Amino acid sequence: MLTPPRTVVRREAGLYALERALQRRGFRHVAGADEAGRGACAGPLVAAAAILPEGRRGEIDGLADSKLLTPATRERVYAQVVDRALAYAVVVIPADEVDSRGLHVCNLAAMRRALASLATRPDYVLTDGFGVDGLDVPGLAVWKGDRVAACVAAASVLAKVTRDRIMVELDASFPGYGFAEHKGYVTAEHTAALRERGPCREHRFSYVNVAAASGLDGRPPRSRRPAGSEPVEPMERFSASGGTVGVALGEQPRPPAPVGEDVVMEGGVR
Repeated sequence: MLTPPRTVVRREAGLYALERALQRRGFRHVAGADEAGRGACAGPLVAAAAILPEGRRGEIDGLADSKLLTPATRERVYAQVVDRALAYAVVVIPADEVDSRGLHVCNLAAMRRALASLATRPDYVLTDGFGVDGLDVPGLAVWKGDRVAACVAAASVLAKVTRDRIMVELDASFPGYGFAEHKGYVTAEHTAALRERGPCREHRFSYVNVAAASGLDGRPPRSRRPAGSEPVEPMERFSASGGTVGVALGEQPRPPAPVGEDVVMEGGVR
């Protein structure tokens, strides 16, 4: 397998420096992968992958880590990424699958599937924070990759915008939780709604705060999600979609934080 010679890329060289260095070494199509929703206690986990074209066309005005952009800027950058990318893919993992398989397993599986779904085969892969095995191309896990590599930043925008849109739709189906505002993350408003209403089926019962609100915290994490015959009232309005779902495909001519079941990922927008 072809691997690049040792190359030093300084952070201050800019968002496109790492990809340009790899391209100069013969890795023409550099794919980036990232996720959104890892720290949320409700809603799906969304992963995306993207390959930007070489040269000026691959330079997108305003592209940055999606967490650093305003919602309006994210939407504008999202449209440009979709328009300009050589290839992109977005994969959605429902909340019930996160509970049954575990957060970290789903995170890696989603990024792996997004990368494998790219219509243009990458020559090299950059991932945010975690290495992804099972790929037949060389790759590198980059600490804070969405602030270092343009393709990873593009993937982060695709994942974030897709997930935010899903959460706005879920807010209409499950009113009272504030999904459209906090997007399923742990906020004071969300915590108060959980205490008052109990969780709905879009919550992740393997998370300790959701399990406590449901009264199921005495069970092992993967057995907490209620069966269809015994949900609390908000859950009865939900029609589950089974399995991992790919929602978008397109083609154009750190040390990591601790994760896993029984962990509440606090605050912030991801």
